[in-house]
Amino acid sequence: MHFDTNVVLPDPATGRDAYRRHARTWLRANLPMHMRADSLDYRSPSLDESRDWEAAMYRAGLAGMTWPRTYGGHGLSLREHLAVNKEVGALAMPESVSSIGKELAGPIIMAVGTEAQKQAFLPAILRMEHYWCQGFSEPDAGSDLARLRTRAVEEGGHWRINGQKIWTSGAAKSQFCLLLTRTGTVADAHRGMLMFAVPMDTPGIRVVPIKSIDGKESFAEVFFDNVVVPDSARLGAPDQGWSSAVRVLSIERATNRMYRPWRFECELRHLVQACKSDQELSSLLQDGYYQRRIGDVLCEIDGLKGLVECTVESMMAGNEIGARGSLTKLYWSECHQAFASLALSLMSHVNPTSSPAAQRARKTFTGAYLFARAETLYAGTTEVQLDVIAQRILKLPKDLT
Repeated sequence: MHFDTNVVLPDPATGRDAYRRHARTWLRANLPMHMRADSLDYRSPSLDESRDWEAAMYRAGLAGMTWPRTYGGHGLSLREHLAVNKEVGALAMPESVSSIGKELAGPIIMAVGTEAQKQAFLPAILRMEHYWCQGFSEPDAGSDLARLRTRAVEEGGHWRINGQKIWTSGAAKSQFCLLLTRTGTVADAHRGMLMFAVPMDTPGIRVVPIKSIDGKESFAEVFFDNVVVPDSARLGAPDQGWSSAVRVLSIERATNRMYRPWRFECELRHLVQACKSDQELSSLLQDGYYQRRIGDVLCEIDGLKGLVECTVESMMAGNEIGARGSLTKLYWSECHQAFASLALSLMSHVNPTSSPAAQRARKTFTGAYLFARAETLYAGTTEVQLDVIAQRILKLPKDLT
């Protein structure tokens, strides 16, 4: 694939509107039709195709927006980042194959990493040279990280790691793992946690793919059997792991993939267009039941847009995300599941005589529905988000009796 590399980035002084126009023009001119889910030419891109596309986006100034120039970023604000995300969301392009690196590992390395770690890792993430996975969840410590058991023991100038992680997205393709471990016992709860940047080719690491309900193997179990890493792989102080993990999760829940509401709107537009391409499905759009459901989804999408925009302005004012990240995570996951249910309901009427666009859409939205089942689980379950909102935002007592 060939992309336009002769790019002149807008002057930041011209404001986010100029950057959004730049993003819109470049994306629409360069995104291949076979990578657009709303195109009849669509096919699932290979890892290499996705890598090349995201590397081109970075060279066009559309990735690493807020990262310092020192580490390969563009040194802009969250406002420009959001402006670009709106245009990313407006197109039915593939999800990033490097979101863990760009949205989790990168920010945490910038926050607690050494200068050598920042120089070694950050530019390579943006250039799509390294993929990362996130080793947090365990069989007995999913949403409750205080129960994790993977242990790191210091032995002179290195650490020996033993344990198991699960639901590790992208583990099979990753070069590094953002790994959360424990230096003490489970009884220590939030104390004694330590984070590492572990090369995935280190002896003793075994990756076992897990097949999900949609037939894909996008995540895995990862076993650590006497894995030895140098002290230079440590991210932060020995007791800084919990605070770093909380920072990662707040970032993940509030700021990652800010394009979501605009992408949901794009998916809804695709759904409606596919229905209009077929006489039987088009008649369903005139039914009051489906009109109400479409209206409900539109309202939820607009509400999510407002929440994302308010979050950006709050952060630009210097406020920490904190527990408010749970509001965003709860909202977008419930919103998208509602849309996916609507899409599946409409697509259930597709049959072999339906239009090609409708049949293509049925495949797309059936897969989206299956994947959406996990959206209220990963990055913290709905129950965990409600608990955080109740205790840390609303300050409700634990015992209401």
